Amino acid sequence: MAAPAIKICGVTTAKALDATLAARAEYVGFNFFPPSPRFLNLGDAKSLGERADRRIGKVGVFVDPDDAALAQAIAAAGLDAVQLHGSETPARAAQVRAQFGLPVWKALSVASSDDVARANAFAGAADLILFDAKTPKGAALTGGMGLSFDWGLVAHWNGPLAWGLAGGLTPANVCEAARQTGTPLVDTSSGVESAPGVKDVDKIAAFARSARSC
Repeated sequence: MAAPAIKICGVTTAKALDATLAARAEYVGFNFFPPSPRFLNLGDAKSLGERADRRIGKVGVFVDPDDAALAQAIAAAGLDAVQLHGSETPARAAQVRAQFGLPVWKALSVASSDDVARANAFAGAADLILFDAKTPKGAALTGGMGLSFDWGLVAHWNGPLAWGLAGGLTPANVCEAARQTGTPLVDTSSGVESAPGVKDVDKIAAFARSARSC
């Protein structure tokens, strides 16, 4: 199978961005959810967006954002796609896509086959579904906690949208995850960190090498 595309999410520094570019990742994720240790303010988002230029796809990560927050972040970072990581409905995803003219990625938290089946409702409303691990009830974060789920639930998913895999992916397991699922895209955040929100340039490089070795 072809190697999956790579997204390094939660990048907050020029050093981490440069490592992501050097690893030839297809996408970088900028997190605009304030409770996250990877939260990026608009000033830093502008700086990193300009540094990335057009060399990589810039994906903004949001949790139930309002239109004003989306508009500010899109303009600051020059985003290429919007990732909705909250409780957004298909109608909201479609509205964001129509209003801002950007591809919309919808992250879905997965713990069962019923969670996977929810993806079908986003056909025609979102451009890509990102299957992620379900976080514990009451957790402040909707992702980026290093949790994984049963990859068998999405193995060779043949739904109506493009898709990707997230949740607990690391340099040590990403190749096996890609083999088991056939995912077209792998997304990591905490899996390439030395501490919450602190990217490790060696882990970024190792993740990319492993993802491409399958």
